[in-house]
This record gives sequence, C-alpha cells and structure tokens, in this order.
Amino acid sequence: MLFLMATPAQRSRVHLEVRALWTLAWPILVAQLANIGMAVLDVAMAGHASAQDLAGVSLGVSIWFIVIITLMGLLMSVSPTVAHHVGAQEFDKVPHVVRQGLWKALIVGLVAMLLANLGALIFDYMTLEPEVRVLAQGFIRITSLALPAFAAYRVLYGYSTSLGQSRPLMGIALCALVLNGLINWLLIFGHWGFPRMGGLGCAWSTLICVWFNLLALLWWMKRSPAYRRTWPLQQFEAPHWPQLRALFKLGLPIGVTYFAEASAFSLIALLVAKLGSNQVAAHQIALNFASLTFMLPMSMGVAILTRVGQSLGARDPVAARYRAWVGVATALVFAAVAAVFMAVFNQQIAQAYTNDALVATLAADLLMLAAVFQLSDACQVATSSAIRGYKVTRAPMVIHLAAFWGVSLPLGYVLGLAPSWFPWSPQQPMGAQGFWLALVVGLMIAAISLALLLRRIARLSCAGALKT
Repeated sequence: MLFLMATPAQRSRVHLEVRALWTLAWPILVAQLANIGMAVLDVAMAGHASAQDLAGVSLGVSIWFIVIITLMGLLMSVSPTVAHHVGAQEFDKVPHVVRQGLWKALIVGLVAMLLANLGALIFDYMTLEPEVRVLAQGFIRITSLALPAFAAYRVLYGYSTSLGQSRPLMGIALCALVLNGLINWLLIFGHWGFPRMGGLGCAWSTLICVWFNLLALLWWMKRSPAYRRTWPLQQFEAPHWPQLRALFKLGLPIGVTYFAEASAFSLIALLVAKLGSNQVAAHQIALNFASLTFMLPMSMGVAILTRVGQSLGARDPVAARYRAWVGVATALVFAAVAAVFMAVFNQQIAQAYTNDALVATLAADLLMLAAVFQLSDACQVATSSAIRGYKVTRAPMVIHLAAFWGVSLPLGYVLGLAPSWFPWSPQQPMGAQGFWLALVVGLMIAAISLALLLRRIARLSCAGALKT
C-alpha cells in the first residue's frame, strides 16, 4: 500500500534498490540450492545402495551440517569488514583482511576437524546396527578432512560477495553439483572399474567437491580482473593477532547464532523420534521443503549485508538504513508468495515426498505451520543480516538463543511430548505438530525483536551515536 502511494521518483528508487539486491542475491540463491542438491544427491543415491547405507549417510550428514553451518557463521565476519572497506574505497586494506581471514579459517577448520570426529562418538551411544554405526563414523572421519578447505572457501566467498561478485560462486557450485553426482555414481555403485564403496562413496565425493570449490574459486579469482585490485595472495603475511581478534570478536556471536538454530532443529528431530517413525518422516519432509524456501531470504540476507556494509563504509548511514528496510520488505514479499504456495499445495508437496498416506497427512499439516512462519522467518533472516552489516553481532545472538533455546525448544517439548510432570501440559502429546507450533512462536519473537533492534541501530547510526 505504501509503495502504491509513493511518488514516481520514490517508486523508481525502490525499483533500483530491489534490482541491485536481486542482482547480488539470485546467483547466491542458485549456488545455495546447488549446495543443498549435493546433500539431496548423497542421501538419494545412498538410498539406492541399501537401507543401511541410507541410514549411515543420513546420520553422518546430520553432524556434517551442524559443523559447516557453524563454520559459516564464524567466518561471516569477513563479509561486513570487506564491505565496509569497499564502500569507503579503501581497497588497499582488503587484502590484509582476507589474508587474516584465511589464517582464521585454518584455525577454526582444524578445530572443526577435531570436534567433528569427537561428535561422531555419539553414535557409540545410540541404538544402531553395527554396519550403520561404522558407516556414519566413517562418513564423518572422511568428510572432516574437507573442513579446512570449506573454511577457506567461506572466507573467499565472503570476500567475493562483498565485492559484488556473486555469479562465479553460482557457476562453481553448479559444476560441483554435477561433479558430486558423477563421483557418487562411480564410488557408491562401483562403475567404470572403481571399487563399490556404498555410503562411504558419498563421503569421498563430498571431500573431493569441497576441495574442488576452493581450488576452482582461487583459479577464477586469479584470472578475473574484478579481483585484481584487491587480490590477497600476492604476498605472504604472518598472523596479525589484533586483526584476528577483531574477526573472532565479530564472527563468534554469528557462529553461536547459527549453531543455536541448526542444533535446535536437529534436537527436535531427536525428540520427535520418541513418537515413532511416522512423526519423524513427516518432520523431515516438512523441514526439507521449508529449508528449500528458506534459501531465498537467506540469499537476500547476504545481499542486504553487502549493500548495508558498503553504504556504511561510504559514511552514508541514511542510505544504509534505506537499503536495509527495502531489503527486509523485499524478503517479506518473496516469503508471502512462498507461504501462499505452501498453504495451497501442502498436500501435493507432501505426496511428492512419500506414498505413505499417514505420513503425507502429517507432513501436510506441518507444511501449513511452515507456511505460517514464512514471514517471520524471512523477517528474522533479513533483519539479522542487515544488523550484521552494521557490525553488530552480540545482540542478535542473544535474541536467537532466547527465541530458539529459551522459547521454541521448551515450549515444543511441552506441547509435543506432554510431560506428566509439567502442570500445563496438554492431555495428549501433539507430536511434531507441537514442536512446529513452538517454532512459529519462537520465530515470531525473533522477528519482532530483531526488527526493533534494527530500527534502533539504524537510528543511532544516522545520529552518529552507534558504537560497534
């Protein structure tokens, strides 16, 4: 309504900003979907090998995702830092930040290797078939060797997007998707004389593709004129601890935020498991499709962070505030379309995943709840991304921890499992639906809180009173 009431000049300005955001966001969206496609290929192709291979790969992927999502948050500190320098036309400072970001990537990548292998020990305490346990732990041990490369790739990813170069990421991700499918086909099933490795073939494929992403991006950056002015690898630079501390200070709260969200969804899956396989299957179907729709606001978030950071680097807080809110509004429009689609076609979506009528019915109900939280989910992603563009990370971390761990999980436990010791538990457990109702509440709290925080930060920045 406000857009329709705006003057032609105001509408033109909005169109220009939306176009700039979309130019950055759509290649990132394709790249993210390609990355998800690799995981889908792993699970689908392992499922055609055997049920044990499918179970082992699925368990391994669950640990892998928590680790890499946390790494993505930890290493996101490079993006706003580079974006600020680009906006300020301080291109000579960018190589130093990226080089120190790569040192940070080496440190956290090696630590992640250790933690992933320790996390694989959890399978020793789960009731699993011996073959499944061995496969899941083998998957983690092999893919952990990819974590330093993944960490370095995310640093270069943030560097590239902050320069406005998102299309190379899309092209490399699509190539990696094709490569992943080919290597899976060769190693899982033993074609062309390769050994038949079953689910472990997925692990080797993941390892190879992650290193391919890193090497391909380095190759492209070395050849492309877009990076020549800020190319960070022209010289060796030892760790510079003040810069490293600044990057850790900025990135650690984002990593905690990402871990809180990823681990909350994983924990919900474990809690729902008590209620039987139908509930678990319905939860996974709804979560898988909701994850696909989440890629759009997530990609918009990267674009918003870049645009806000560049404006602040150029010492134009008014433009930063404008770009932030136009980005949030754009994300909400896309989320509304996704919500309507999920609400109208929830049964068809569920039936596309399974032939089991009961599972499809349960999943369709969960997809209706997912449709409800599309707007709040998009809002919290867009606003938190804009806030990170201001280099503010601790307050969003507190809000996300409170929303997911303080509200969604406890409320979901009460509604979903109806513990007898809690006085206000429902008479009958609501199962996965109870957990998803709690997610609706938690995401709404996060969205409102982050929107108010962005409003305050933008005002302080315009008044020159913001301290990061």
